[in-house]
Amino acid sequence: MKFELPQKMKQVFRMTIPIRWGDMDAMGHVNNTIYFRYLETIRIDWMRSIGCEPDPLGEGPVIVNAFCTFHQQLEYPGDVVATMFVSDVGRSSFETWCTLERADDPGTVYASGGATTVWVDFPRKKSAPIPDSLLTHLG
Repeated sequence: MKFELPQKMKQVFRMTIPIRWGDMDAMGHVNNTIYFRYLETIRIDWMRSIGCEPDPLGEGPVIVNAFCTFHQQLEYPGDVVATMFVSDVGRSSFETWCTLERADDPGTVYASGGATTVWVDFPRKKSAPIPDSLLTHLG
């Protein structure tokens, strides 16, 4: 199954992540699980940058699914440029998307992925409306 990035999405964040020697597997390329770590890193750093960290006693974001399509192998050494996008903003959820490129090969997408994010009231264990402070970044 292959997921396609939507035509309509808003770029919200970009960061560079170094490829570490330990990210590689026995085949000499970045292990598939590490791509999900890269996607998690940009998602968390973006949320932190806009003051949207989860509060276990209150509300916060929860990922209800995640995917990654591997287009080309990433290899050490190098840096990954991760670009984050959002789309399909609803009452309590939105889609996040990400492309992973090498800093020394701009424009070539090595992987693309995303996740559905739901805003949750943790004590009640139920979805909650996305707060206005987050909606301003998603719009």
